[in-house]
Amino acid sequence: MERIVRCVAGLALFGVGIAMIIDADLGAAPWDVFHTGVSDLTGLGVGTVIILTGATLLLLWIPLRETPGLGTVLNAIEIGLVVDLVLPLVPEPDELVARLAMMLAGVVIIGIGSAAYIGAGLGPGPRDGLMTGIARRGVSIRAARTGIELTVLLIGVALGGAIGVGTAVFALGIGPLVQLFLPSLTMRPRAELATETSR
Repeated sequence: MERIVRCVAGLALFGVGIAMIIDADLGAAPWDVFHTGVSDLTGLGVGTVIILTGATLLLLWIPLRETPGLGTVLNAIEIGLVVDLVLPLVPEPDELVARLAMMLAGVVIIGIGSAAYIGAGLGPGPRDGLMTGIARRGVSIRAARTGIELTVLLIGVALGGAIGVGTAVFALGIGPLVQLFLPSLTMRPRAELATETSR
Protein backbone atom coordinates (compact mmCIF):
# COMPACT_ATOMS: atom_id res chain seq x y z
CA MET A 1 0.00 0.00 0.00
CA GLU A 2 2.86 2.39 0.78
CA ARG A 3 4.18 1.92 -2.74
CA ILE A 4 0.82 2.88 -4.23
CA VAL A 5 0.55 5.93 -1.96
CA ARG A 6 4.05 7.07 -2.93
CA CYS A 7 3.35 6.52 -6.61
CA VAL A 8 0.05 8.44 -6.54
CA ALA A 9 1.61 11.26 -4.49
CA GLY A 10 4.58 11.48 -6.84
CA LEU A 11 2.33 11.66 -9.90
CA ALA A 12 0.22 14.35 -8.24
CA LEU A 13 3.36 16.40 -7.57
CA PHE A 14 4.37 15.92 -11.19
CA GLY A 15 1.02 17.29 -12.39
CA VAL A 16 1.20 20.24 -10.00
CA GLY A 17 4.72 21.04 -11.18
CA ILE A 18 3.61 21.03 -14.83
CA ALA A 19 0.75 23.41 -14.05
CA MET A 20 3.11 25.76 -12.17
CA ILE A 21 5.57 25.91 -15.06
CA ILE A 22 2.83 26.51 -17.64
CA ASP A 23 1.22 29.29 -15.58
CA ALA A 24 4.61 30.91 -14.88
CA ASP A 25 4.54 31.66 -18.63
CA LEU A 26 8.31 31.56 -19.07
CA GLY A 27 8.34 28.60 -21.43
CA ALA A 28 6.91 25.15 -20.82
CA ALA A 29 8.87 21.96 -20.17
CA PRO A 30 9.88 20.21 -23.42
CA TRP A 31 7.11 17.61 -23.24
CA ASP A 32 4.63 20.36 -22.45
CA VAL A 33 5.83 22.48 -25.36
CA PHE A 34 4.70 19.46 -27.37
CA HIS A 35 1.48 19.00 -25.37
CA THR A 36 0.48 22.66 -25.58
CA GLY A 37 1.36 22.75 -29.28
CA VAL A 38 -0.92 19.78 -29.97
CA SER A 39 -3.58 21.33 -27.72
CA ASP A 40 -3.51 24.57 -29.71
CA LEU A 41 -3.72 22.69 -33.00
CA THR A 42 -6.52 20.32 -32.01
CA GLY A 43 -8.50 22.27 -29.42
CA LEU A 44 -8.10 19.43 -26.92
CA GLY A 45 -7.28 20.26 -23.30
CA VAL A 46 -3.62 20.01 -22.28
CA GLY A 47 -4.41 17.24 -19.80
CA THR A 48 -6.24 15.25 -22.46
CA VAL A 49 -3.26 15.58 -24.80
CA ILE A 50 -0.96 14.39 -22.00
CA ILE A 51 -3.09 11.28 -21.50
CA LEU A 52 -3.30 10.50 -25.23
CA THR A 53 0.45 11.04 -25.65
CA GLY A 54 1.21 8.69 -22.76
CA ALA A 55 -0.93 5.96 -24.30
CA THR A 56 0.83 6.39 -27.66
CA LEU A 57 4.30 6.30 -26.10
CA LEU A 58 3.64 2.86 -24.67
CA LEU A 59 4.06 1.54 -28.22
CA LEU A 60 7.70 2.67 -28.09
CA TRP A 61 8.23 0.37 -25.12
CA ILE A 62 8.04 -2.68 -27.37
CA PRO A 63 11.58 -2.44 -28.82
CA LEU A 64 12.95 -1.44 -25.39
CA ARG A 65 11.29 -4.50 -23.80
CA GLU A 66 9.90 -2.42 -20.96
CA THR A 67 7.21 -4.04 -18.83
CA PRO A 68 4.25 -1.87 -17.77
CA GLY A 69 2.98 -1.96 -14.22
CA LEU A 70 0.32 -0.33 -12.07
CA GLY A 71 2.47 2.81 -11.93
CA THR A 72 2.53 2.91 -15.72
CA VAL A 73 -1.25 2.98 -15.93
CA LEU A 74 -1.56 5.51 -13.11
CA ASN A 75 1.01 7.75 -14.78
CA ALA A 76 -0.71 7.64 -18.16
CA ILE A 77 -3.97 8.82 -16.59
CA GLU A 78 -3.29 10.72 -13.36
CA ILE A 79 -0.85 13.41 -14.52
CA GLY A 80 -3.20 14.66 -17.23
CA LEU A 81 -6.14 14.70 -14.83
CA VAL A 82 -4.14 16.63 -12.21
CA VAL A 83 -2.94 19.18 -14.78
CA ASP A 84 -6.49 19.91 -15.92
CA LEU A 85 -7.63 20.16 -12.29
CA VAL A 86 -4.78 22.36 -11.03
CA LEU A 87 -4.17 24.71 -13.99
CA PRO A 88 -7.21 26.91 -13.24
CA LEU A 89 -6.21 27.06 -9.55
CA VAL A 90 -2.56 28.08 -9.91
CA PRO A 91 -2.04 31.86 -9.78
CA GLU A 92 -0.58 33.63 -12.81
CA PRO A 93 1.70 36.33 -11.32
CA ASP A 94 2.72 39.37 -13.36
CA GLU A 95 6.01 40.07 -11.55
CA LEU A 96 9.03 38.45 -13.20
CA VAL A 97 10.60 37.44 -9.88
CA ALA A 98 7.44 35.62 -8.83
CA ARG A 99 7.17 33.90 -12.21
CA LEU A 100 10.81 32.79 -12.02
CA ALA A 101 10.30 31.45 -8.49
CA MET A 102 7.17 29.55 -9.55
CA MET A 103 8.92 28.09 -12.59
CA LEU A 104 11.95 26.96 -10.56
CA ALA A 105 9.72 25.48 -7.87
CA GLY A 106 7.76 23.62 -10.53
CA VAL A 107 10.94 22.03 -11.93
CA VAL A 108 12.08 20.90 -8.48
CA ILE A 109 8.61 19.55 -7.63
CA ILE A 110 8.60 17.53 -10.87
CA GLY A 111 12.06 16.16 -10.05
CA ILE A 112 10.87 15.02 -6.62
CA GLY A 113 7.59 13.65 -7.98
CA SER A 114 9.33 11.77 -10.76
CA ALA A 115 11.81 10.17 -8.36
CA ALA A 116 8.99 9.28 -5.94
CA TYR A 117 6.86 7.36 -8.42
CA ILE A 118 9.83 5.70 -10.13
CA GLY A 119 11.22 4.79 -6.71
CA ALA A 120 7.90 3.23 -5.70
CA GLY A 121 8.79 0.40 -8.07
CA LEU A 122 5.32 0.00 -9.60
CA GLY A 123 6.51 0.55 -13.14
CA PRO A 124 7.73 3.75 -14.79
CA GLY A 125 5.39 6.06 -16.66
CA PRO A 126 5.23 6.06 -20.46
CA ARG A 127 7.83 8.83 -20.76
CA ASP A 128 10.10 7.54 -18.01
CA GLY A 129 9.95 4.02 -19.41
CA LEU A 130 11.87 5.38 -22.36
CA MET A 131 14.42 6.93 -19.99
CA THR A 132 14.94 3.80 -17.87
CA GLY A 133 14.92 1.53 -20.92
CA ILE A 134 17.69 3.55 -22.54
CA ALA A 135 19.56 3.80 -19.22
CA ARG A 136 19.65 -0.01 -18.93
CA ARG A 137 21.63 -0.03 -22.16
CA GLY A 138 24.58 1.78 -20.58
CA VAL A 139 23.45 5.42 -20.69
CA SER A 140 23.15 7.36 -17.42
CA ILE A 141 19.69 8.45 -16.30
CA ARG A 142 20.86 12.05 -16.57
CA ALA A 143 21.99 11.67 -20.20
CA ALA A 144 18.96 9.59 -21.20
CA ARG A 145 16.43 12.00 -19.73
CA THR A 146 18.17 15.10 -21.08
CA GLY A 147 18.44 13.60 -24.57
CA ILE A 148 14.74 12.70 -24.61
CA GLU A 149 13.72 16.15 -23.38
CA LEU A 150 15.77 17.94 -26.04
CA THR A 151 14.39 15.74 -28.83
CA VAL A 152 10.80 16.34 -27.77
CA LEU A 153 11.53 20.06 -27.48
CA LEU A 154 12.46 20.26 -31.15
CA ILE A 155 9.23 18.52 -32.15
CA GLY A 156 7.22 20.82 -29.86
CA VAL A 157 8.77 23.93 -31.37
CA ALA A 158 7.87 22.64 -34.85
CA LEU A 159 4.26 22.32 -33.64
CA GLY A 160 4.25 25.93 -32.46
CA GLY A 161 4.59 25.33 -28.72
CA ALA A 162 5.82 28.24 -26.60
CA ILE A 163 9.42 28.08 -25.41
CA GLY A 164 11.45 30.27 -23.07
CA VAL A 165 13.92 30.24 -20.21
CA GLY A 166 11.72 27.75 -18.33
CA THR A 167 12.09 25.31 -21.19
CA ALA A 168 15.87 25.45 -21.03
CA VAL A 169 15.95 25.19 -17.23
CA PHE A 170 13.72 22.11 -17.30
CA ALA A 171 15.50 20.39 -20.20
CA LEU A 172 18.92 20.78 -18.59
CA GLY A 173 17.89 20.45 -14.95
CA ILE A 174 15.39 17.59 -14.73
CA GLY A 175 17.89 14.79 -15.42
CA PRO A 176 20.29 15.81 -12.65
CA LEU A 177 17.35 16.42 -10.27
CA VAL A 178 15.86 12.95 -10.84
CA GLN A 179 19.30 11.41 -10.39
CA LEU A 180 19.74 13.41 -7.16
CA PHE A 181 16.41 12.46 -5.57
CA LEU A 182 16.02 8.90 -6.87
CA PRO A 183 18.37 7.11 -4.41
CA SER A 184 16.64 8.50 -1.32
CA LEU A 185 13.13 7.94 -2.69
CA THR A 186 13.64 4.41 -4.00
CA MET A 187 11.87 1.77 -1.91
CA ARG A 188 13.89 -1.38 -1.38
CA PRO A 189 12.42 -4.81 -2.20
CA ARG A 190 10.53 -6.49 0.67
CA ALA A 191 12.95 -9.43 0.66
CA GLU A 192 15.89 -7.10 1.25
CA LEU A 193 14.07 -5.33 4.10
CA ALA A 194 13.12 -8.67 5.70
CA THR A 195 16.75 -9.86 5.60
CA GLU A 196 17.95 -6.62 7.15
CA THR A 197 15.32 -6.80 9.91
CA SER A 198 16.25 -10.38 10.83
CA ARG A 199 19.88 -9.46 11.48
